[in-house]
Amino acid sequence: MRLLQSLTRGLEALDYMTANPGPVRMTDLAEALGVDKSNAAHLLKTLVAAGYAVQDDGRRYMASAKLSGAARTEHTLEEIVAVKEAWRDTLESLVAETGECAHLAVLVGERVWYIDKVDSPLPLKVDHPIGALSPLHCTALGKAFLAFGGARTPSSQPAYTPRTLTTARALADEIARTRSRGYAIDDEEFAHGVRCVARPIHDAHGAMIAAIGVSGPSVRVTDERLNELGRIVAAAREAGLKKDEPA
Repeated sequence: MRLLQSLTRGLEALDYMTANPGPVRMTDLAEALGVDKSNAAHLLKTLVAAGYAVQDDGRRYMASAKLSGAARTEHTLEEIVAVKEAWRDTLESLVAETGECAHLAVLVGERVWYIDKVDSPLPLKVDHPIGALSPLHCTALGKAFLAFGGARTPSSQPAYTPRTLTTARALADEIARTRSRGYAIDDEEFAHGVRCVARPIHDAHGAMIAAIGVSGPSVRVTDERLNELGRIVAAAREAGLKKDEPA
């Protein structure tokens, strides 16, 4: 029987990542599979784009929660407090850099639950209060869980604005784009005049435990600014975490 070499390599890469207790470097994967760095990089990019792997805040990779078929929807108080403490300074840094409101949320059932925020200093700003619940299919934080955390597509996709994606196919296409770009977007899909971006936060075992994002009024967040904010949020790191050395 003739085997597809690229598929075989991809499965070998997943086996290698799942066998390791923490994130792995691209160079380690290349050595383990006996391929050059270019091939290893293409393998990892393909797995990330398909949602089977995620890249952490540095230049390391791990298998995603998609392999388990479900995302975590229950969190202990200790976990919530820990992620809030770890990322509080980052929320403040995002607000200082962007001028917009920054939020932190966890997954609860088919919704995201806001556990922390830092307000924008500007008079016109977005406010999602701590403790609020919002849907997955039309918020950037929710889409981050769908794209990177293995969350299941919600059973219904009600329209909140004319821009809301209300079909499973449209949402699936958007999730694919989210994985490709590395961050999620809410383009006035949950509330008129509000645009948001968000990215995943993973724990030490590679599971997505929270999402962090920035929201602003569309009068300031133009198309160009929206993608700029996305890149800023995608590059945001836990305060005090040093960047990995180049592989």
